[in-house]
Amino acid sequence: MFVLNENDRAYRFDDSGPKYLMTGPRSNFALVQFQPRQDFKAHYHKVMEENFFIIEGKVDIAVDGKVHTLSAGDYIHIEPGEVHYVRNLYDGAVKMISALAPYADKDKVEVDDHIC
Repeated sequence: MFVLNENDRAYRFDDSGPKYLMTGPRSNFALVQFQPRQDFKAHYHKVMEENFFIIEGKVDIAVDGKVHTLSAGDYIHIEPGEVHYVRNLYDGAVKMISALAPYADKDKVEVDDHIC
């Protein structure tokens, strides 16, 4: 058991990307934030499924080439092997929760092309 406050962790890219509150041993849990015009390289996971729940803002998440425009209250489930790309084309920041399971070290595979 552990307790922490999100302010104890930092976003991967200063003011954007994931802020992991837990990594393993069975799942990952992160807050994710993207400022306007920011994105995250297209990738897929070999083992882990990924779930996003949008807390605030609006974001485009492409999965296997199909773009899904999501906003506060929306949830998306992404299966292992599905290439996904996150892009914020909107005027405000987007904040969302990301949960990945089952945990697997070095599970992410980046791909070259942006798919949305």
